[in-house]
Amino acid sequence: MPPARIVKEVVQRIMERTKVPNTYQIGEVCQIFVKDNPELRGKSGCWGIINHVGEFSCTVTMWDGEYTVRIDHLKPLNYLESECQQMQEISDRIHRLRDSGKLEVPAEAVLKCLGELKRPYLTAFEEELLTFIEEKCSLLR
Repeated sequence: MPPARIVKEVVQRIMERTKVPNTYQIGEVCQIFVKDNPELRGKSGCWGIINHVGEFSCTVTMWDGEYTVRIDHLKPLNYLESECQQMQEISDRIHRLRDSGKLEVPAEAVLKCLGELKRPYLTAFEEELLTFIEEKCSLLR
């Protein structure tokens, strides 16, 4: 059996030759599949929002930063436009908190949990938790 590196290179060349179209759009919410990408370790199943579309890859904003991934590491979640907007708002709130430099470890754990949600909304309890963290970090207006 050939090494994984060789298989990965062959798959990449086939994708480039066959010109598999990149159908993702900016603002679309998708799910991450780690596969053979060590940079994505621990992110399998997490959601992200596409902020750049390339020919064979997309840049995705996730709860803990931005990642450029090949399209075969993404799965569309097929959310409605309004649901994508809700997820963008959640993402923006999470990033303001992360950028504040005021997070303690338990708060980061909550943000990670929110970054793994399998639905396009927060429950009332999750909204309360996020608001509480924002208040403690003095980020609410």
